[in-house]
Amino acid sequence: MEARPFHQFVVKAHSRCNLACDYCYVYELADRGWRDRPRSMSPAVVRHTAERVARHVRTHALTEVEVVLHGGEPLLIGPAALESLVRVFRAAVPARVRFSVQTNGTLLDRPMLELLRALGVRVGVSVDGSPESHDRHRVRPDGTGSWDAVRTALHLLADEFRPVYGGLLCVVDVRDDPVRTYESLREFTPPVVDFLLPHGNWSAPPPGRVPGAPEAPYGEWLVELFEHWYVAPETRVRLFEELLNVVLGGRSGLEGVGLTPSAQIVVETDGSLSVSDILASSSPRAARTGLHVLRDDFDRAAVLPAVLAERAGLAGLSATCRKCPVVAVCGGGLRAHRFDGSGFDRPSVYCPDLFRLTTHMRERVAADLAALA
Repeated sequence: MEARPFHQFVVKAHSRCNLACDYCYVYELADRGWRDRPRSMSPAVVRHTAERVARHVRTHALTEVEVVLHGGEPLLIGPAALESLVRVFRAAVPARVRFSVQTNGTLLDRPMLELLRALGVRVGVSVDGSPESHDRHRVRPDGTGSWDAVRTALHLLADEFRPVYGGLLCVVDVRDDPVRTYESLREFTPPVVDFLLPHGNWSAPPPGRVPGAPEAPYGEWLVELFEHWYVAPETRVRLFEELLNVVLGGRSGLEGVGLTPSAQIVVETDGSLSVSDILASSSPRAARTGLHVLRDDFDRAAVLPAVLAERAGLAGLSATCRKCPVVAVCGGGLRAHRFDGSGFDRPSVYCPDLFRLTTHMRERVAADLAALA
């Protein structure tokens, strides 16, 4: 396959977190690499990363790239290091650099938000629907919930800091009512909501998902939510928007939807390159590249088998997926969810759920288009 340039660079600014979420794919699943990495990215690694991004931009004549500050909890690096990182990248890279940060929201006080606004860094916040659901999962190390702190931050974002409000990310819990979950998130008037399936696979299945069983609890949950949203899409839901794009013949910009190849690479706090931190949730070896920003250009990562496998589209799916009537829509789901203990040559552990949602959406749209004909 032809190697493609990277357009999104996930920079692990800090490898630890001030929460202990029970479903966290970084700390609660297979990957333990974070234990051996520095807590935060050093100024030297920041500088070398920016220089490598700049070289990649020049090589491929890119006009724009995205840098996503991630963790752990990336805001743990503190205001001074955060400002320095952004300014180093903007000074080094000869293209527009769009910055965003994905945070748990607990450190989003007014001074931090003022800094992010001044730097033009968009803010995505992870929050799990209702207060009860949020505090069930997104707890501090002492077991207390984080809802109150996150709610305060979200009201600030929704009001005076709205120019940098990127949206909300919610992990699906099938025990919760989907409509109430969605409406609870809408209280904070987000520009967009992302719903994420809990990370799991055939050897470490997600909650309520029996590998190989025909039941589709996550699919039913999402279908109910889709119907509620579809008749009054007042708030953008990225998963549904991207699936509808593909159903109507377009392309998806969301990983795990459609067959559009991934365009991201991860830089860990020590400067090592990973294919995907999500992929590491299935097997630590699956995400490692053996490359490092101190000695390797991003073009070397672009031709690695592990990276090409993430970008393989239909050719990278199992024989079962390639024969499926909805494969062009679901795209086989996330590669990490196909892991069976030895490899990725399986359908997603969420296959029945993806099939239920995609077939429902396709039939719903087809019926609406037929009624207009």
